[in-house]
Amino acid sequence: MNDSRDVLDDLTAAGDEIDRLVAELDERQWDTPTPAPGWTIKHQIAHLAFIFRLAGAAAGAPEAFKAAAAAAAEDFDGAVNAALAGYLDKPAATVLDIWREERAKAGAALAAVPAGALVPWLVNPLPAPVLACAGIMELFGHGQDVADALGIRREPTDGIRHLVGFATLTRDFGYQARGLTPPSEPFRFELTGPSGALWEFGPADAEQRITGSAHDFCLLATRRRHRADLELSATGAEADRYLDIAQAYRGPAGPGRTPGQFAHLG
Repeated sequence: MNDSRDVLDDLTAAGDEIDRLVAELDERQWDTPTPAPGWTIKHQIAHLAFIFRLAGAAAGAPEAFKAAAAAAAEDFDGAVNAALAGYLDKPAATVLDIWREERAKAGAALAAVPAGALVPWLVNPLPAPVLACAGIMELFGHGQDVADALGIRREPTDGIRHLVGFATLTRDFGYQARGLTPPSEPFRFELTGPSGALWEFGPADAEQRITGSAHDFCLLATRRRHRADLELSATGAEADRYLDIAQAYRGPAGPGRTPGQFAHLG
């Protein structure tokens, strides 16, 4: 992972990109359905506001975060969805203000965590830069849903390198979500960023290998595109299986996306 300041700068930039997507939308446009079943653009931004509220509490008020996480432990996904109700009954402009406020608070709280210190999170404590990488993952995935709903093609930057690294660290999540035993052998990832830089993770001599576009890898790991629509290649049977089940987040995989679903976006 890159240094804390670098990650936090890219976390801010990723949030700013989503802000630009929604800032000028009217109330009706906030109700536009997104590819996530049952979720509108308003749901997407409300979810992000809540997640950043959690991150800000984890970094800035860890004991309060632990208490809230413990209360929701038996059905965390249900608790997250239930929390959306407190946002969805508000006007879009208010949700946008809340999202901006929670994002700013979380950024400040993460920046204040001493180097090397851990902050509590949903399963295990994390260094603040890794939690920031998880935030970039959330922004990338839900931001893609918003962009797809609006018919907008995003222009990725090398800021996604934090998500690429995070997704390689969380390789096993896709297996765990499906009750599968993760492979013991390491993978090699060789992925090309938007600038043309080559990003390499894992042993150079690993037999299981994933190569291709780093942006496409992010789309795969957040389950926003089907592997058939991505420029990614696998060497080895286990790596090939991974391309079917990859996800960079814990919990249910969800329905994912179908081949050719976004062909109209070019």
